[in-house]
Amino acid sequence: MSGPNGEPQVPAGNVGRGEEGDDDGFGEAEYAAINSMLDQINSCLDHLEEKNDHLHARLKELLESNRQTRLDFQQQMSQGENMQADAQGPQPDI
Repeated sequence: MSGPNGEPQVPAGNVGRGEEGDDDGFGEAEYAAINSMLDQINSCLDHLEEKNDHLHARLKELLESNRQTRLDFQQQMSQGENMQADAQGPQPDI
């Protein structure tokens, strides 16, 4: 099975033992495994960012739609009040 960049996934079974006897305890295979894991994490984060951007755009659309609906409703209410006031005629001063 290959990683997100087409690189082969290397199991991290020997992490810490060092295949080449390096002082840091990590060999080529361990670095390749870590790199593959980081690539997978990066891919997941990219996917989450895309989903977040999509949700943000949809929420902006919803907010704009709700704002327009509210304005239309307020306009209809004010027109209804004006029509009702016109139908009742002038109010006598008390």
